Amino acid sequence: MAQYQLPRDFFFGAAMSGPQTEGQWNQGGKLENLWDTWSIQDLDSFYNRVGSYAGNDFMAKYQEDLRILKDLGLDTYRTSIQWSRLLDANGNLNEEGAAWYHELFRASREAGLEPFVNLYHFDMPTYLFDRGGWESREVVEAYAHYADVAFREFGQEIKYWFTFNEPIVEPEQRYQEGVWYPQLHDYNRARTVQYHISLAHALAVANYRRAYDEGAVRADAKIGMINCFTPVYTKENPSEADLEAVRMTSGINNRWWLDLITKGELPADVLDSLAEGGVKLPFRAGDQEILKQGVVDWLGCNYYHPTRVQAPASKIDQYGLPHFADEYVWPDAVMNESRGWEIYPQGLYDFGMDCAKNYPDLEWFVSENGIGIMDEYKNRDAEGTIQDDYRVDFVRQHLEWVAKAIAEGAKCRGYHYWAVIDNWSWANALRTVTALSRSTSWTATSAALRSLQLGSSRSQRPTWLTSDRASAQTARRRAQNMAHLVAKGDRPPCA
Repeated sequence: MAQYQLPRDFFFGAAMSGPQTEGQWNQGGKLENLWDTWSIQDLDSFYNRVGSYAGNDFMAKYQEDLRILKDLGLDTYRTSIQWSRLLDANGNLNEEGAAWYHELFRASREAGLEPFVNLYHFDMPTYLFDRGGWESREVVEAYAHYADVAFREFGQEIKYWFTFNEPIVEPEQRYQEGVWYPQLHDYNRARTVQYHISLAHALAVANYRRAYDEGAVRADAKIGMINCFTPVYTKENPSEADLEAVRMTSGINNRWWLDLITKGELPADVLDSLAEGGVKLPFRAGDQEILKQGVVDWLGCNYYHPTRVQAPASKIDQYGLPHFADEYVWPDAVMNESRGWEIYPQGLYDFGMDCAKNYPDLEWFVSENGIGIMDEYKNRDAEGTIQDDYRVDFVRQHLEWVAKAIAEGAKCRGYHYWAVIDNWSWANALRTVTALSRSTSWTATSAALRSLQLGSSRSQRPTWLTSDRASAQTARRRAQNMAHLVAKGDRPPCA
C-alpha cells in the first residue's frame, strides 16, 4: 500500500469500561447490575467461573494505570460511568460514587490524559431490569434522568461524552441470540429494546443540549455515540436475495444508528421490512419529535471484524423468529483463531468511504480496535518479553487503511485501542489479552511499533502501544493480586 499521512491533530488513546475494570462491585453504595446478578445466580456461565466481582481493580490502581498510559504516549482514554454506582435506587446521586468519578477525572487531568466518558456499557441496574428494562418506557425515562445528573455533576470536567457503547449488541445478545442474561430468544422484544434505546439516546442528547445551553456543560464539550459498525459484505456475483440480506443486516446494525445520530430518524426501508415481517415496534405519538433530538456531534466506530452474509435458507429461524440473512464464510478469510474473528483491516476504509458518501458531514474516530490472543505468555523470549509482532502488524494495517480513508475524504479524527488494561469480560473472563498496560507477564506490544511509519507529520511519533520492562514487572505484580479470582490451570491467572 502507498504511504499515507495521518493528520497532525490525529489523536491516539485506548478504551475500557467501568463494569469491566473498576472492581469493588458492591462497595461505596454501588447497586447490583445485570452482570452482578448473573454472576450470583449462574457463575458457571462465565469462563473459568470468574464473575463480575473481578473487574481489574482499577478503582484501587487508577493512578498507576494512568501513569503507565501517559508513559505509553497516549493523549486520551475512554471509560464509562456506571449507572449503578452514580445513582441510588431512588434515582438520587450516590455521593460516594460521584466522589470516585470526580477523583478519577482529576487524576486524569493531572496525568495529562483527556477522558472520554460513556454513560452506558451494557450495565443496567438490576432493579430497573426487574421493572422491564429497555422494554419499559419508565426505564427509558430513568436513563434520561441518569444522563442529566451525570452531565450536570461532571459537566465542567468532561469534554467528550457518549450516550451508549454498542447499542445494537444488547438487543441481540440478551433478547435475540440468548447469549447474555436472561438469555431470551425473541426477535420482537429485541427490536423493541433497540427502539427504546434509540429513544433513550435521543432524550439523553436533549438533556445534554439543555445542560449545555444553561452553562452546566463546558463550552468546548461534544456528545456522540459509540457503536460496533461492521461493513456488511456478501459473496461474489450475489443474487438479489443476497443483496437483500446485506440491506437488512446493514440496516439493523449500521444504518439504524447512523441515520439516528445524523438525521434524527430511523431508516424507513428497515422499518417497513420489519413491519412486513410481523415485527411490531411500540411507536407512540411524539416519538418522531424525540428521535429528531438524537443528532450528535460525532461518532465512535468500534471495529474488529467485518460481517459477511448471504440469502437465508429460511426466513424463520429455529426459534420461529424472523431471519433475514445467513452467515457467509469467505474462503479467503484470515482468522484470529483465539476469538473466531476475521481479520480484515480494509473494513475500516470501507466504513470511512461509506460515511464520506452517505454522511458527509459526520466526524468519527476509531473507538475500539485490537486483537486478543490466548496463551500469549508462551511467546516470551529469553528476557521475558512477549514477542507480539502479530499485534504490531494488526494495528499497523488497520491504521494504514484509516490513513488511506482520510486521504480520500473520510473525517476520521483519532484511534483508540481496546483495551487500556485487561478487562473482565462476560465471554472470556480474562482469557484473551488485548491490553496496553498492566497485563499478565507480557508487554502489550513490541517496541517495534515505535518506528511505525505512516508518514505522520507529528514532530515526534507517539510511543503508544508500546511497553517497557517496568510495565511488564508491574503486570506480573498485578497478576499475583488477582490469582485467587481465577481457577487454577496450566495457564497463568488472567491469561
